[in-house]
Amino acid sequence: MEHALIFLLRCVALPLRFLRRFRRAEDGTASVEFAIVFVPFMILFVSAFESGILMVRHVMLERGVDMAVRAVRIGTLAPVTHTQLKTMICNGAGIIPNCMNTVKLEMRITNVRNWTDIPVAADCIDVNNPVLAPTVFQNGTADALMVVRVCALFKPIFPTTGLGFYLPRKSGGFYALVSSSAFVMEPI
Repeated sequence: MEHALIFLLRCVALPLRFLRRFRRAEDGTASVEFAIVFVPFMILFVSAFESGILMVRHVMLERGVDMAVRAVRIGTLAPVTHTQLKTMICNGAGIIPNCMNTVKLEMRITNVRNWTDIPVAADCIDVNNPVLAPTVFQNGTADALMVVRVCALFKPIFPTTGLGFYLPRKSGGFYALVSSSAFVMEPI
């Protein structure tokens, strides 16, 4: 009986000694700190990269819309067609991948004296049915107030991490960037 009690005490004391030694040991502390800091740092880095790409794409889309609207406003392309305007926007934007298939635009005549709001949500391409006709495309006459709105779809670079995970998505996992412009048609 005495031997069994001594054996039982040794079985209990051995893990306690191991736990005391483990608690005092400082081996691997850098690995633990690295594991704690690495994941949030990488999420921050990936989010910053995604945000940078998003901003560059939006600035280039705005540039393309501004250049195309200027050409239409001063009357160098009268009357402009939907395809011509879309091509001008894509040429001015430059870095939009597959631009002609991912950009949808609308151009409306707006009456200043009898104002009606345009829909708040921009109409973007339905990725599942990309051949749908443009929503509204009206050519203006001299002194007409025109509103142009362009919606471009992009796939996030890191769709499951950081900012790419939280971007609001349209059909097919794309996020939308919208650019709007208003101008008055110059009299010729």
